[in-house]
Amino acid sequence: MDQYLLWVLAAIALVIAELATGTFYLLVIAVAAFAGAGMAWFQQSFWLSAVVAAAVAAFGVIGVSRYRAPAGTRGNASLDVGQSVVFESWISEGERMARVRYRNTTWDARVLDAAPLENGRVLHIRSVEGNTLQVSIAPV
Repeated sequence: MDQYLLWVLAAIALVIAELATGTFYLLVIAVAAFAGAGMAWFQQSFWLSAVVAAAVAAFGVIGVSRYRAPAGTRGNASLDVGQSVVFESWISEGERMARVRYRNTTWDARVLDAAPLENGRVLHIRSVEGNTLQVSIAPV
């Protein structure tokens, strides 16, 4: 079997695996395998094909990593910001830590306002720090 066919078969297998995972990393490596197949098609040595495939894979993985960076590192706000929550109870009123109802479950929240709160009061998410919501009375 020709060398370029082995590269193409590897690339096709990687594309199929990518369809099962949806991460884009395997797709980038599949493109790198296609680049290796191109080098083999033009009768280049296996080692040159492997170096080209490795270079394409490295640049592609770096590109995907930057594209898929966490929202906080790209400057995007959380999708939760601005959503409404319902105050349920205090965990520690002195520290302004409370339990709130959001998305049909109970969350820990830090209340940013100093005003007293009663059960059932609607608050609004200002930001999210880890698993703790930062909430206030005023809408965003």
